[in-house]
Amino acid sequence: MIERLLPAYVASADTYETDAPAGSLYPEEARLVATSVDRRKHEFAAVRACARRAMAVLGLPPAPVLPGHRGVPLWPDGIVGSMTHCDGYRAAVLARASEVRAVGIDAEPNEPLPPDVLEAISLPSERSRRPPGPDGPDGAAVHWDRLLFSAKESVFKTWFPLTRIELDFHEADISFRAGPDGAAEGTFTAQLSRTAPGMPRSYEGRWLIDNGFAVTAIVLPASASA
Repeated sequence: MIERLLPAYVASADTYETDAPAGSLYPEEARLVATSVDRRKHEFAAVRACARRAMAVLGLPPAPVLPGHRGVPLWPDGIVGSMTHCDGYRAAVLARASEVRAVGIDAEPNEPLPPDVLEAISLPSERSRRPPGPDGPDGAAVHWDRLLFSAKESVFKTWFPLTRIELDFHEADISFRAGPDGAAEGTFTAQLSRTAPGMPRSYEGRWLIDNGFAVTAIVLPASASA
């Protein structure tokens, strides 16, 4: 599913399986979740299995994926990437740093946000905009509050590895655009109120509703700058 939001030069892998293959973790990865509950161990292993499949697409040997500062994945030299997991879906995307400066992806269940969360993560301007498009596949409602949350997560995953500066939810103003004929997919623009040296203020992304999930992605080309 995630590949539908990405250019051809970005490698991806995803799964709807809840468990990773037995023994798929490197020892240094396994130590990080040794005392975690089984659910956490499974999602941790499954998303890393996706990452190693994406490495293979780029012709890279498999390697451990360890968390760095604030949990940002540490990729092989010359590689950028992003991972996401939610109940029932895991995905990883990777690209060469010579082609992509940063990438951020996020997946969420296509369900309403918990009460009061929308106001906490959104701007008045975002709440006042009429959502584009009608319903999703098979008449399923598009939960725009959850899609907004996902888009902001993709923005933060793109921004933070490059800046090491944390963004507040209210520092990104998201505008959605629907695809042709009101399809449950389209694009979005994120306009940031915060600046950082060499970083753009505006980010373009893509979104998709499918199979019960809201998925978003941003790919920042290597040539992109302020």
